[in-house]
Amino acid sequence: MAVVTTAVVAVAAGAAAALGFGGDDPGTATASTLPPANAQVTRQTLVDSETADGELGYGETRTVAARKGGTVTWTAAAGARITRGKPLYALDDAKVVLLYGSLPAYRTLRPGDSGDDVEQFEKNLSALGYDGFTVDDDYTSATADAVREWQEDLGLDETGRVELGQVVYARGEVRVENTEAEVGDAVQPGGAVLGYTATTRVVTVSLDVDDQRLAERGATVTVTLPDGEEVAGTIAATETVIETSTGANGAQGEPETKIEVTVTAADPKALAGFDSASVDVSFTAAQREDVLTVPVAALLALAEGGYGVELVEGDVTRIVAVQTGLFAAGRVEVSGDGLAEGATVGMPK
Repeated sequence: MAVVTTAVVAVAAGAAAALGFGGDDPGTATASTLPPANAQVTRQTLVDSETADGELGYGETRTVAARKGGTVTWTAAAGARITRGKPLYALDDAKVVLLYGSLPAYRTLRPGDSGDDVEQFEKNLSALGYDGFTVDDDYTSATADAVREWQEDLGLDETGRVELGQVVYARGEVRVENTEAEVGDAVQPGGAVLGYTATTRVVTVSLDVDDQRLAERGATVTVTLPDGEEVAGTIAATETVIETSTGANGAQGEPETKIEVTVTAADPKALAGFDSASVDVSFTAAQREDVLTVPVAALLALAEGGYGVELVEGDVTRIVAVQTGLFAAGRVEVSGDGLAEGATVGMPK
């Protein structure tokens, strides 16, 4: 559950609510009794911040599903890191390998085919050291020759075609999170085989929709680790998700919209000591430097609208209209005639 440090405006309309003035009049001198307490006008940097619970790990787990039926004869172990061209698992003793790309494999590729998926595959084939073909969106006989070499090196049937289910695409190197099927299990098309994550540790935070202002991509945050060390981080991604809770009796609760924030560390090595852990993440929604501030409780609601403060000058006071800015940490940014650093303002009951 997030811990909010942003101040909430709760201005009591005291005796000053009955006082009215307008125009450019800087204030009305009064002979009223002095306020029960005083506070100082300070010049400072005001920060609207919030601290939320985060989870250190490897981010979202994605599932690899078999594209054809068969028997699982091998899988990479949980925790293993798989790079381009290396197998993730084997089905009927045929290796299924990882390639890099954002477009999922959705068909068998053969000579005569063309499209973005062909170019994506050929880029991988070239990156693995195979040549003799042009990297473009056309699958030619030269591509098929290179594929036969690749298949021979993998111990696969040398068909010159890239069969559906022979490759799995991910955006980069992956870390096997878990295995869904054991060696010897029979899987059907669409059956889960294993789950994988990225290889970089990240922090994931779930924010309420009301706190969406905090989730600005590229913004800096501070991550506090379980040992108290503070690590600088950056919001790398945000996503709107629907979360559904499960009660003690197994009944599902009402779906709730959340903002899922992914944070990366400026120094990834700083997170190396933890595989997974609960952390605190401090967000900064707004910051105002070198501004005059007073306690929020010093504000008075004026009859003609807006806010004022009661300036205490010796044994007399006067009400001064103010413009308010950022509210944070129990104080509020103010500006107005007669306000200066070190001035005294009354604190009404």
